[in-house]
Amino acid sequence: MSKQVNKVTIAGLIVALGIIYGDIGTSPLYVFSEIINGKVIEPLLIIGGLSCIIWTLTLQTTIKYVILTLKADNRGEGGIFSLYTLVRRQKKWLVIPAMIGGAALLADGMITPPISVSAAVEGLRNIPLLTDITDKTIIIIVLGILTLLFFMQQFGSASIGKMFGPIMLIWFSMLGVLGISHLHDDWTILKAFNPYYAFEILTVYPKGFWLLGAVFLCTTGAEALYSDLGHCGRANIRYTWIFVKTALILNYLGQGAWLLHNNTGKTFATGELLKKMPGALEMKNPFFEVMPEWFLLTGIIIATAAAIIASQALISGSFTLISEAIRLNLWPKMKINYPSEAKGQLFVPGINTLLFAGCVGIVLYFQNSGAMGAAYGLAITLCMLATTILFSNFMISRRNKPILIYLFLAVFLTIEISFLIANLDKFPHGGYVTLIVGGGLFAVMYIWFRARKIKNRYVEFVRLEEYIPKLEELSNDITVPKYATHLVYLTSANNPKEIEHKIIYSILSGKPKRADIYWFVHVDTLDDPYTSEYSVEHIIPNDIIRVEFRLGFRVAPKINLMFKKVVEDLVANREVNVTSRYESQQRNNVTGDFQFVVMEKFLSQDNELPFFEKLIMRLYFWVKEISLSEEKGFGLEQSKVQVEKFPLIVAPVSKLKMKRIYTDEEEEV
Repeated sequence: MSKQVNKVTIAGLIVALGIIYGDIGTSPLYVFSEIINGKVIEPLLIIGGLSCIIWTLTLQTTIKYVILTLKADNRGEGGIFSLYTLVRRQKKWLVIPAMIGGAALLADGMITPPISVSAAVEGLRNIPLLTDITDKTIIIIVLGILTLLFFMQQFGSASIGKMFGPIMLIWFSMLGVLGISHLHDDWTILKAFNPYYAFEILTVYPKGFWLLGAVFLCTTGAEALYSDLGHCGRANIRYTWIFVKTALILNYLGQGAWLLHNNTGKTFATGELLKKMPGALEMKNPFFEVMPEWFLLTGIIIATAAAIIASQALISGSFTLISEAIRLNLWPKMKINYPSEAKGQLFVPGINTLLFAGCVGIVLYFQNSGAMGAAYGLAITLCMLATTILFSNFMISRRNKPILIYLFLAVFLTIEISFLIANLDKFPHGGYVTLIVGGGLFAVMYIWFRARKIKNRYVEFVRLEEYIPKLEELSNDITVPKYATHLVYLTSANNPKEIEHKIIYSILSGKPKRADIYWFVHVDTLDDPYTSEYSVEHIIPNDIIRVEFRLGFRVAPKINLMFKKVVEDLVANREVNVTSRYESQQRNNVTGDFQFVVMEKFLSQDNELPFFEKLIMRLYFWVKEISLSEEKGFGLEQSKVQVEKFPLIVAPVSKLKMKRIYTDEEEEV
């Protein structure tokens, strides 16, 4: 796998351009607008702001993500949950930063499409014939694009994905050329490469530190570089980043030089700021201002295409993120479709609907990209902090020198905490929206994770060997009506010598379930992404069989198909006889029936739990009600499935106070 990760190909480079850099690549559409919003344009603001951008892209994106974090590949796969699986055995609490990072990335998926598409479409105002286009018209166009984008998700992006690379190649080439064409406007802009000016604007410029909230927008897509490691490979990402970073910096320099040459002393503002500042002019996006008039329409079309690609990459990333979270038991089971055979190509209808509703809500609430920029970035800083914590633990696991680990933590915690503090200034201006969304997503993950821990404390396992004689006896007892030829139970027992008491109770108690062969199926989710293997233990040949599936955290547990394959292999090897034991069917060599039994828990009233745990369990069962059922979650909807509900008594009532009373007649006796 390491050869594949480090392999450089032309196709790989084009694919990397197409699916990784959408978010970070479209940032020139809105970063400078945010920096200059409501401020007088002067050399310190422009050169200092540019210096912050250049060094943020260097320290945060290049060093932290491209050079360091990409080393943490899990069999060629990246992303916050892949990183978590590499370190989760070190410390139990590491699940918290993993959940925070995952929730923040999902929240980011709701604001990136609206801000990118809105900023691109707003470029129509720069065309002389369309200067008076209304906000309402732009909102309708943006909503139309987003609706089409989310509608197309169900068909997969394999076919259109082939066009992404060439379009993004055109986009970045355009960024570089536009930037170079304006460098001569003011050559002093090159002073921005000196980090002194970044330090000066943060310390000398009035409220300069808070500009970091706007500067941070230039690196919001850095997390995507790591998430898409598996699609493109480390080497392809590193080589393409050289081209992408060059194009981005050239464009920022061109915008800065144009602003200094044409607008020094002027103030541009949007929305509320425009009303509060009498001398301010309505914001004209520097990105579109640097375009020649004859190229404007073409530039807007290319920008819109790039914004759509950025949105597509984030939506696809959200689907992958959720599928990983489900496999790691950090998210409720959801329906997952596979629109094509392409590796990693999946579609989660529930998340698609959630993201679409979120995007529409954000467009209608904020109305324009300027207002969205005021809210953007707060959630993603939390994701970057989470990655820093997890990666430092990865460094510990690789036995890096302590001095290097402390240096990594000191540098990047300082940078990211500074960004977080600066972004908190956005909280009252709409930042609370992404924090509320991210907080809600984190709450679902935490409830699902914590409830499972509470349940597991009280799951009772028994030694299977103690019940083997009883199971054999029942299987051979012809006086008991046969329940099924093959009875298949899903078990959570990791130890093959154990079984849940509730399964034994289900088979032997009340009306016993007689079968010719009892199958116990266990699914073990592994820390590596794409393992798909199984083992079989014949506890009693042709009577009691345990099958264990070992699946990577990116492999869908299609138990129906997988179990069928296992049975076919066992029959081919003559390890099991699946022919019906009914005489008439046996003569005709008819395969016996398979009956799956899924045990579904409900919260019993007979519990004495602490208030917080009771709340967690109630919320867990409420979420479980609206999520995918157990049989659908394991891909058993095509099979014959019996769902058995049983009470979950996690903390039985210990002292039940009851007093016997006697009737008058009883007392006389």
